[in-house]
Amino acid sequence: MSARTVSWVLAAVVVVYFVLLGGRALELFRDGRPVAVVFGVGVLLLPLVGAWVLWSTLRFGIRTQELGRRLAAEDGLPDTSTLPRLPSGRVDRAAADAWFDERRAEVEATPDDWRAWYRLAVAYDIAGDRGRGRQAMRRAIDLAG
Repeated sequence: MSARTVSWVLAAVVVVYFVLLGGRALELFRDGRPVAVVFGVGVLLLPLVGAWVLWSTLRFGIRTQELGRRLAAEDGLPDTSTLPRLPSGRVDRAAADAWFDERRAEVEATPDDWRAWYRLAVAYDIAGDRGRGRQAMRRAIDLAG
């Protein structure tokens, strides 16, 4: 099963969960006691926060995929196939660091190019820094418009 399919299945499960939580919140509101109503508000806020997190994560994934397609159409996707790999399949740390330095220099030379930021995000991922990779991908998304 592809990552995209898994994402949509999980999103559907979360939506069902939100509906069930909404039903529990309504039961608490109908109770009428102040404590129950406060708990009902809390139970109702959980699905709203969850929906926002779900939407922002899916939107990020969709936008990232769109940029990947655009870059592939331009034949500009980063090629990591030549980097040496460990038996686990991960890129050798020294090679990942060297490749990362090249991508960082590319961003420093063209800071307003979304393509350079996309490739930097891939470099962060290969180097094992997914948090900064997401930040770099967000910057690429912002620049691409």
